Amino acid sequence: MNTEVLIVGGGLVGSSLAVALASRACPVVLVEEGGGGRATSPSYDDRAIALAQGSRRIFEAIGLWDELASGVCPIRQIHISDRGHFGFTHLDSRRERVDALGYVALARELGRVLEVSMAAQPRIERLAPARLVDFVIDADGVTATLNRGGQATQVRARLLVACDGAQSEIRERLGLETRRWEYGQSAVIANVTPALPHGNIAYERFTDTGPMAVLPMPENRCSLVWTTDQPGEERLLSLSDEHFREDLQQRFGWRLGRFIRIGRRSSYPLALLRAHRIVDRRVVLVGNSAHTLHPVAGQGFNLGLRDVAVLAGMLGDAIAAGADPGADDLLQTYAKRRQGDQLGVAMFTDGLARLFSNPLAPLSLARNLGLVALDLFPAVKHEFARHTMGLAGGVIGR
Repeated sequence: MNTEVLIVGGGLVGSSLAVALASRACPVVLVEEGGGGRATSPSYDDRAIALAQGSRRIFEAIGLWDELASGVCPIRQIHISDRGHFGFTHLDSRRERVDALGYVALARELGRVLEVSMAAQPRIERLAPARLVDFVIDADGVTATLNRGGQATQVRARLLVACDGAQSEIRERLGLETRRWEYGQSAVIANVTPALPHGNIAYERFTDTGPMAVLPMPENRCSLVWTTDQPGEERLLSLSDEHFREDLQQRFGWRLGRFIRIGRRSSYPLALLRAHRIVDRRVVLVGNSAHTLHPVAGQGFNLGLRDVAVLAGMLGDAIAAGADPGADDLLQTYAKRRQGDQLGVAMFTDGLARLFSNPLAPLSLARNLGLVALDLFPAVKHEFARHTMGLAGGVIGR
């Protein structure tokens, strides 16, 4: 089997890249370890994904937004506060002259829209379930060996794209070094329902154990992301719903009234990871294989989607011109174009996480003065809002 681009990893980033490339007339083979068919029945516990305003524009460009729009919950305002201190600020979509600062989508629904789009695209060949066993790189391309139900299948491509996650086997096999920082924290996530309407407001509440995000969802649900240390994680997961509700109420406050329903809780450890190099000979790392972030400000998936937008544009142009999509100069140009955005967002989220988790009094005073200053200096606040909306990386226009 021959193709232009082989994508390993059929998650949301890998699938988005396949659709984006196919829309640019680029033949793609997408390898998924799972069996495909991510669409499942709706559930109260559906996982939520924050989509920045910039991500909406990317989905519009590849023809997916109209299908997504009816199922997302717009974020009209973002309220940012430091628990127990005077500092707070809020961002408003009207002041930024956009319909919404961002959106909250259900991962299940985003997966369904991608499934439908891929099924309708003759340029996408999906191999699922299939697992990458080995790959050999030569001057003209990559030959990948896959395991498909115990049978070996070979795929020949001019470019291999690693969308295989933070523990990327492709990255490890190539020996591409990473910088990894363990925060010593975990994110406890759950869907909750407040007594009062959420009013399309997202809350970022900084506490002494780490940030807490409460994002608006359809049907007046909210997606909770509660950062805590390991003992706190174990405690929060073991509490009864009633005791968990009491802890949440005490930490978050009463802006949304009483929380009347608590969904299933889960958790994952938090770390910052950045690959020192995101390209190698005929290989490129995209999404979590290149970078994973602290969830503060909800930038992880959005950063990966900007990887998709830039790479799909460059590969589409190369193929339209009859050029080699795996050429070294093209991949090096891609790496340079993505370097500033990837580094900037990593520093932005890491800085927020560290600054607002530090209990030292001088830092506490400085961060609260900083929050107040955002309201006093509109230009600074606007730039902060552009980072939040995913418009500050040079990928999406003003």
